[in-house]
Amino acid sequence: MALGDLMASRFSQSSVVVVSNHLDDCVSTHEDSDLSSQRRDSEAASSSYGNAGVSTTTSLAYLPQTVVLCELRHEAFEASVPLGPSDSGLVSKWRPKDRMKTGCVALVLCLNISVDPPDVIKISPCARMECWIDPFSMAPQKALESIGKTLSSQYERWQPKARYKCQLDPTVDEVKKLCTTCRRYAKSERVLFHYNGHGVPKPTANGEIWVFNKSYTQYIPLPISDLDSWLKTPSIYVFDCSAAGMIVNSFNELHEWNASGTSGSSRDCILLAACEAHETLPQSVEFPADVFTSCLTTPIKMALRWFCTRSLLRESLDYSLIDKIPGRPNDRKTLLGELNWIFTAVTDTIAWNVLPHELFQRLFRQDLLVASLFRNFLLAERIMRSANCSPISYPNLPPTHQHHMWDAWDMAAELCLSQLPSLVEDPNAEFQPSTFFTEQLTAFEVWLDHGSEHKKPPEQLPIVLQVLLSQCHRFRALVLLGRFLDMGPWAVDLALSVGIFPYVLKLLQTTTPELRQILVFIWTKILALDKSCQVDLVKDAGHIYFIRFLDSMEAYPEQRAMAAFVLAVIVDGHRRGQEACIEAGLIHVCLKHLQSSSPNDLQTEPLFLQWLCLCLGKLWEDFTEAQILGLQADAPSIYATLLSEPQPEVRASAVFALGTLLDVGFDSTRESVGGDEEFDDDEKLRAEISIVRSLLSVASDGSPLVRAEVAVALARFAFGHNKHLKSIAAAYWKPQSNSLLNSLPSLANIKGSGGGYPNQNHVPHASIVSSQIGPLLRIGNDNSSVVRDGRVSSSSPLGSSGIMHESPLSDDSSHHSDSGIMHDGLSNGVANHSGPKPFDNALYTQCVFAMCTLAKDPSPRIASLGRRVLSIIGIEQVVAKPLKSTSIRTGEPTASPSLVGLARSSSWFDMNGGHLPLTFRTPPVSPPRPSYLTGMRRVCSLEFRPHLMSSPDSGLADPLLGSGGASGTTDRSFLPQSTIYNWSCGHFSKPLLTAADDGEEVLARREEREKFALEHIAKCQHSVVSRLTNPIAKWDTKGTQTALLQPFSPIVLAADENERIRVWNYEGTMLLNSFDNHDFPDKGISKLCLVNELDDSLLLAASSDGSIRIWKDYTLKGKQKLVTAFSSIHGHKPAMRSLNAVVDWQQQCGYLYASGEISTINQWDLDKEQLVNPISSSSNCSISALAASQVHGGQFAAGFVDGSVRLYDVRTPEMLVCESRPHTQGVERVVGIGFQPGLDRGKIVSASQAGDIQFLDIRNHRSAYLTIEAHRGSLTALAVHRHAPIIASGSAKQLIKVFSLEGEQLGTIRYYPTLMAQKIGTVSCLTFHPYQVLLAAGAADACVSIYADDNTQAR
Repeated sequence: MALGDLMASRFSQSSVVVVSNHLDDCVSTHEDSDLSSQRRDSEAASSSYGNAGVSTTTSLAYLPQTVVLCELRHEAFEASVPLGPSDSGLVSKWRPKDRMKTGCVALVLCLNISVDPPDVIKISPCARMECWIDPFSMAPQKALESIGKTLSSQYERWQPKARYKCQLDPTVDEVKKLCTTCRRYAKSERVLFHYNGHGVPKPTANGEIWVFNKSYTQYIPLPISDLDSWLKTPSIYVFDCSAAGMIVNSFNELHEWNASGTSGSSRDCILLAACEAHETLPQSVEFPADVFTSCLTTPIKMALRWFCTRSLLRESLDYSLIDKIPGRPNDRKTLLGELNWIFTAVTDTIAWNVLPHELFQRLFRQDLLVASLFRNFLLAERIMRSANCSPISYPNLPPTHQHHMWDAWDMAAELCLSQLPSLVEDPNAEFQPSTFFTEQLTAFEVWLDHGSEHKKPPEQLPIVLQVLLSQCHRFRALVLLGRFLDMGPWAVDLALSVGIFPYVLKLLQTTTPELRQILVFIWTKILALDKSCQVDLVKDAGHIYFIRFLDSMEAYPEQRAMAAFVLAVIVDGHRRGQEACIEAGLIHVCLKHLQSSSPNDLQTEPLFLQWLCLCLGKLWEDFTEAQILGLQADAPSIYATLLSEPQPEVRASAVFALGTLLDVGFDSTRESVGGDEEFDDDEKLRAEISIVRSLLSVASDGSPLVRAEVAVALARFAFGHNKHLKSIAAAYWKPQSNSLLNSLPSLANIKGSGGGYPNQNHVPHASIVSSQIGPLLRIGNDNSSVVRDGRVSSSSPLGSSGIMHESPLSDDSSHHSDSGIMHDGLSNGVANHSGPKPFDNALYTQCVFAMCTLAKDPSPRIASLGRRVLSIIGIEQVVAKPLKSTSIRTGEPTASPSLVGLARSSSWFDMNGGHLPLTFRTPPVSPPRPSYLTGMRRVCSLEFRPHLMSSPDSGLADPLLGSGGASGTTDRSFLPQSTIYNWSCGHFSKPLLTAADDGEEVLARREEREKFALEHIAKCQHSVVSRLTNPIAKWDTKGTQTALLQPFSPIVLAADENERIRVWNYEGTMLLNSFDNHDFPDKGISKLCLVNELDDSLLLAASSDGSIRIWKDYTLKGKQKLVTAFSSIHGHKPAMRSLNAVVDWQQQCGYLYASGEISTINQWDLDKEQLVNPISSSSNCSISALAASQVHGGQFAAGFVDGSVRLYDVRTPEMLVCESRPHTQGVERVVGIGFQPGLDRGKIVSASQAGDIQFLDIRNHRSAYLTIEAHRGSLTALAVHRHAPIIASGSAKQLIKVFSLEGEQLGTIRYYPTLMAQKIGTVSCLTFHPYQVLLAAGAADACVSIYADDNTQAR
């Protein structure tokens, strides 16, 4: 099946299948093509256990099919620093070191025809032929000349461009002259020295060959060392004489001796010798006398003659026909050409399979003549070994004469010989092409079906290479090659080391339409491994091929995405590539397709959009000319629309592209001139404003992938606008209420009695502290405070109001006098800035705000990026030890340094841990005295260690007050680097043509779980619960806030107020794992949920501040991994200090609902990792309880602080379905809310703090139809079973009550099951097992216990 079709069939299963596989390691995501079948399977499965009494529709309602957060991007975002295509090192080993050429050939023939040398006894008849000429058929001198000429022409067939020089029966001087002339002519190229010594004695043991004296009366020895010194290196020697191995041995000794001497340079010297040191050449008449030379220079003729004598054809075939084979050696459509082609393929294959790869590269790929000689040398070994003679070489080759590929050659030879007589008789007869290549491709295909990285590599690879030369097999060969390359980087490396590169480079010049898709695929695979090929592609204008393909509408979008990937690699950090692609109009092509992509259009394959963005981003990166072209083409507005695409990868790539359009040197060049010139480039300014606005719009995106790119882009912006951002940052922490000016006189009289803690006004996100904690006010019993060295940390409200001589931008940072701090405050942090602002301050402020938010990101990796961005604008971090103790009492005098004006929200940065210590609690508020240091806070027992970044101005006393623009020109290398490009490249290194093979296993496990769930749901629905007060397990743990029972294993999870999550097995009563949700917890965890509970479940932990962190492998000790993290609530009401987030998760549609002290309920789609819409809560009050329906997707209920309850449905246009006020005894907050079991849409249970539990059918009646007065004024927790007709409520008065849905009380829990009958503590959380009648209860004092029905055995 053709690869194009293969890809097509793979891609056409649904318009989005490779979306899901879009960097996907999961078997079933929302859009996977397997999903429909999976749904059918589960329906079939559920109907097959219909005996459980659950119909198919309900089974689907109860068992959601959605699976989220299992894409590749969730694998290891926190840990991974991905690598893109390699451009150096191990990978480029496949490249031939340097191509070489043999420029000169010296032929030395010592034949002395008619005089036999004294040490050889000839048999009769004996081998006579030299270069297929019988020397006795003509006069000796004429024969000698004719043999020399023929030998020269035989070599020329292999290297026509070399210069050939011949010496016949020479003297030592003639040989010396020949050698020096050749070396002089060849310069640094290789010289070949061919020696035929059939007319002289054998070489000596001292390493001498023989030549003649002038009168031919004596043999004169010529030492090899002399020869070596004349020819120098690089060189190749061919010795065709008896005992030739002697010379090889001497050469080796000579080189070893030289290497151990001073020279030390390794000599590039290759030797081919006809036989071992103790052997003589074969004399049998079936061979020519120079059988070795004949094999090396006329291999086909030699091979066929030798084969004839051994073949069944030997009786019928006239040997003379072998010289009449029709055709030309270079024309593969003729018989001779095809034979030559097959011979090349066979010998190449043998060599590749037998030789180490480096040796193969050196001998078979570096120099055309050397490669040909070595191929033919393999034949010489085969033929001469049949005559008991072993040719040898240096470097030494393993024996190849019995390799099974010779059988394939013999078969091809036999087919050829059998056709020969008829073809010679009738020149017009058609010759039958050999089936050799077709069969070898089939063998390769069989290997592809069964082979793998761990098996022996396919030996046909060199043949596939040869087949690319022929048009008739080319398409099939490319498709098979594509399938092979898809097996992984190891396969690409193998193919490159065989030598595929020049072939596929050349094929880019063809215009055959059917090759386009497969060539793009092959190049994608090559470049995903080795980026260095970008140079070759640009040199050969290959980029134009890919731009045309990218622009063609016929190809599938996934394939066009590959073309975009190839182009991205071509321009990645390669100026010549960037220029060439701009000339070829790449910017226009990419923007055109980005613009034309409308969401319902088939062409908007996310992978395609992603790579269009990345390709342009790489084109613009650090290339001003390209950036200007991009801005002129209105790229920022085209990209702005992509920031709301559903795929995080597309959004992240769009952010990357926008970030590369920001000119990093934006302002710094002008600052050096003086910083006060008008910008002459309004267009550019407008473009930058729109880019920054776009970036800010996704600064709180749900995907860390996107936020990481926003941080990187803001860093570029901060680098360019350093000066202005620094001034804003310094002035940014101004208190919102009355400024500090009126409190200045009383600054020195802050009372130790607690007047120093006025009511806390919220300073929005003012969260960063400069690295110099200057003014440590000591609050002591003397009721006075000391301003040490008179300096105020400039990120504190004091500093930002400018109560100091120097504006944060002035270069003079030495005015630390006490009077300085009492300055009249007119030099507001910005007043001193002379040059005009390029942007309005509001935008800069938003940027600083966004940077701070990023620095407090729930994802550690983003938070550390955010802190790097802040350090660029001069806000350095303080390392503080996280405090486990909470606040100190206000009135208590203390000697520990407390800080003036730490910004309100609690974020000290820990550079090392990369987390924010959020444990510093604000002291209790004393009666309002607004005029004192608004927003001031006090922190006890901190150990401060200023952490200075290595920026040029870090030598100054305070980086923020340091030189105005010094760090505007900070070293560029300090900018954090984007990772989305390298990370996205990884997609193409993975197999793209085969789906992941673990699908069946996953489906089987899911079916098993569905069956279990359905059976238990049926049991629950029909269960008669008597009491549910039987304790089966209990653990001591401090301050539990929320708990969760796992559905398919006996595991309970609990989280405490310090956000430590513990995982127990309640059957084996052992702690499986325990870990911190993050390092500096603030308020504890408000909710634990399981995501994908029917598959590989993930643990969603929602902190009280609205941060969501999702963990995988959380039951394995120390192996938990953060899958994703984001902040689910933004923009809370100004008066609120804490958020008290309420969150619930709805598996059916993959939505997370979050709210708190805000006027909306945020609906997050976890598959898109995007805020789908903020739903207005239609109330002025905050939401205190939230429950999503686990049966009806899109429905959720909310309970409010004022006691009202509202039902929402996100599928309706107005969202709010109805509201009710069931809790009427005074305004008490709703503590718990839940949907009643069953499929009824509007039946809700709501419990208020007053202690009443109301049963509502909210769609039909405005008021409750049943009220239970469960606890008097102290209800703290409510749990409603998902399927069984029971609810439970817990009280601060240390008891838990269990009720039926009819309001009947089924039991009360007051005591722990201990000997002392100790009372349970204040109940902090209750939760039911999803499919069993089990209740987990957490108490604020020290316990988590699990209760079962009375008939369950206690553990």
